[in-house]
Amino acid sequence: MPHYIKVSQTASTNTYLSRLAATLPGGTVIYTPRQTAGRGQKGNSWESEDGKNLTFSMLIKRPPVKARDQFYLSEAAALAVVEALTAEAGNGFTVKWPNDIYWQDKKICGMLLENSLDGSDIAHCIVGIGLNVNQERFLSDAPNPVSLINITSHEHDLMALLKRVCSRIEELVDSLGNEADRQQLHSQYMTALYRNDGLLHPFEDASGNRFMASVADIAPDGTLTLQHEDGTSHAYLFKQVKHIISGYSL
Repeated sequence: MPHYIKVSQTASTNTYLSRLAATLPGGTVIYTPRQTAGRGQKGNSWESEDGKNLTFSMLIKRPPVKARDQFYLSEAAALAVVEALTAEAGNGFTVKWPNDIYWQDKKICGMLLENSLDGSDIAHCIVGIGLNVNQERFLSDAPNPVSLINITSHEHDLMALLKRVCSRIEELVDSLGNEADRQQLHSQYMTALYRNDGLLHPFEDASGNRFMASVADIAPDGTLTLQHEDGTSHAYLFKQVKHIISGYSL
């Protein structure tokens, strides 16, 4: 059962939780109505209006996956959010690799998972999530933000949504100890994956080269394999390739 701790303000819930991880039990959730320096993948920032959204981090201790298979934790967290958002606002939510959550072509949620390793095991994982809920206007230069209130035209209960997401993360992570459940989770993740429809879509690699490709698979370590238009397959790590949407890359 997750245990929730509210802090009035913090720069980053991930940073806050990481400092206390050794002294707190697994399932601890740090959440705040005011996060002043939220962090995303590769140092990206996260805009959040005070008291309007969910900014939180969850501590998972000794998850039942090896370090080499750590991407299953990303899959579990992403699917938990998709399920919760679908319950709130209906269909249309997908996971943009590795773990951004999209509604149509707009970003509603970002995640940052940080693992502490113990040899080949994961000592603990901190799942940091920023979820746009009741913020109506976005002032940063992020190209495509959206929130639940933008989609549904009504406000949502932040605490109820937080508990729904965290309880589901815990359930899905617990299921990873079973190989059949692990494979089912991966299959569900692939089904929920943004633009994983077998069609060719525009991408851009780290050198700025643009090409058409379709998603082939994602490995347990998170490596994305794309099948290019010429039939060749290429593997990409995080930030080595981006989707192209309406003239900008994401």
